[in-house]
Amino acid sequence: MTLTLVEKIAARHADGLAPGAVVHSGNFISIRPRHVMTHDNTGAVIPKFKQIGATRIADPAQPVFAIDHDIQNVTPENLGKYAKIQAFAREHGVDYYPPGTGISHQVMVEQGYVVPGALVVGSDSHSNLYGAVAALGTPVVRTDAASIWATGVTWWQVPPVAKVLLRGKLADGVTGKDVIIALCGVFNHDEVLNHAVEFLGDGIAALSMDARMTIANMTTEWGALAGIFPFDETTVAYLNSRVPALASDRRPGTRGATSRSGYTTAQVEQWWTDRANLSADAGASYAIELELDLATVVPHVSGPNEVKTMVSLPDMEAKHVAIQKAYLLSCVNARVEDLRSAAAVVRAKGGRVATGVEFYLAAASAEVQASAESSGDWKTLVDAGAIALPPGCGTCIGLGRGLVGKGETAISATNRNFKGRMGDADSQVYLASPAVVAASALAGFICAPQKFANRAAGTAIRSSPASARPAGVVEIIAGFPASVRGRVLLLDKDNLNTDGIFAGKHTYNDNLTPEQMAAVTFENFDPKFNAIYSVGDIVVGGLNFGTGSSREQAATALKFKGIPCVIASSFSETYKRNAFNNGFVVFECPEFVAHLRATLKDRTPTTIGPAITIEYRTSTISADGRSFAFPPLSPAAQELIVAGGAENLVAARLRASQPQHA
Repeated sequence: MTLTLVEKIAARHADGLAPGAVVHSGNFISIRPRHVMTHDNTGAVIPKFKQIGATRIADPAQPVFAIDHDIQNVTPENLGKYAKIQAFAREHGVDYYPPGTGISHQVMVEQGYVVPGALVVGSDSHSNLYGAVAALGTPVVRTDAASIWATGVTWWQVPPVAKVLLRGKLADGVTGKDVIIALCGVFNHDEVLNHAVEFLGDGIAALSMDARMTIANMTTEWGALAGIFPFDETTVAYLNSRVPALASDRRPGTRGATSRSGYTTAQVEQWWTDRANLSADAGASYAIELELDLATVVPHVSGPNEVKTMVSLPDMEAKHVAIQKAYLLSCVNARVEDLRSAAAVVRAKGGRVATGVEFYLAAASAEVQASAESSGDWKTLVDAGAIALPPGCGTCIGLGRGLVGKGETAISATNRNFKGRMGDADSQVYLASPAVVAASALAGFICAPQKFANRAAGTAIRSSPASARPAGVVEIIAGFPASVRGRVLLLDKDNLNTDGIFAGKHTYNDNLTPEQMAAVTFENFDPKFNAIYSVGDIVVGGLNFGTGSSREQAATALKFKGIPCVIASSFSETYKRNAFNNGFVVFECPEFVAHLRATLKDRTPTTIGPAITIEYRTSTISADGRSFAFPPLSPAAQELIVAGGAENLVAARLRASQPQHA
């Protein structure tokens, strides 16, 4: 059986997997990640940890606390929060990186927590960055982080895997940021939504580690759950370069004098020897295959206020879009290579930041800033008028100094330009590479550092659906139903968002009872839903069900209503995690949804469909004399349902692990 790299790494970190068992896309598994990172949100995870009855961290080497988001906030309240996080870290023996060390994802890679073949999770959506060093990095929610602290494990559904072939070589002046902007802009129809992306192809060899971090980081904005590069000579060179730095253990604020997470020369050599096990098998099956000719990529900008809309630099220059703010910071583009390219533009063009423009600068870490200071790049930028900020997230997340103001236009080397994210909602933000940001800051309008000709990116897309695998028989644990029978209610809409499921006006009404929550489900989507619904009806949705906000009530309200499960073509990953973390079954079966759409006529917002039988033991739906297969709900998924959610399951495990006294 051939496997993708994602499937191999998932199996390595699966908890309780039988010897010799393999893991495939769609499988629900318990995972024991190598590390779990939390940043300022550690303060919100701590009470969740205590709420489930935990008193000690299962493996103190597993969590890492790296403070980075609101570090310019020196109010007593925020400093007090940081002090409590540090005290908690000291009490439990957890590595803690104080404000000013750097952005959490950069710290995780710099300090050796991310290694080839590892599964490393973070309570932050840009944990995808870890894939640059051939690791599987993916985000989790706060409940998952608390569960991992308490037990070392959480659940995960292995995503479908996309192969992205990068061919050829980038032209001079074209960067990793230009590559990911091109991917987001060209393949902008959810081709990799909720997938893990494996980058392959001859073009990868010439991509630096900094470029790989940029591309892996922004697979998040592309819609992916992970973006992973192969283990090659570039990876080896980077890891070897980190060995002396880690050996000196310059980490501030940590509990010990010896790094327990970094690389050694022997480890790097062993990984290189073992590289066959750190790559996909020949003939591995992928959900989709995309291709980009790197030689055809020219610098573009994304926006305004939209990552997946891109405009070429020649076209932007013709528009002469004036700017008032420029930003060179964030976890996607503030590393040594990025600062060097921006400084080179300043040296080549001379002069200072244009009148009326504020150019904000923050390194990805204190180590990066020290390197840029040593090379002279930092001084070049500051002398040209850049305003230095401490190494952290800051403006990228809309915190601290230099936010974009009402009516202003900005060019930014960050990864997101969502409306209102970096300041006033009545503003326009474009994304670009550090070199473009620097050139634009000097010119006062969006422009390229050099001339580029307009040309279309060379791309290809090939659908390569995974070969059908027999589901087999799934073990059904006590308390979980072997089968469910009910009437279908088809909600014939793709991208049905959480406001349509549970209206925002109810979200912060903490006084609603479960019965009241159940009564208002789908009122924004179909006011007639409650008149049609009967207890036990099975809701069926379209693509990306539950997109939008992270409100968990959009899942719990359906559970309270007596709906046994939701079936959809696909789900927002956040919705899916909220559902299982609250003990509610959801699963994907696009073939069944397509069947209903083809056979049910005169569809209304809520259409009554046939009675169906769901056999969880065989992972099949029986309807209209046909059978439809869906990804099996393994015991790892069933446990969450039987326990009533993740917090209850973790609390039960903790009680079971405590010694019993006579």
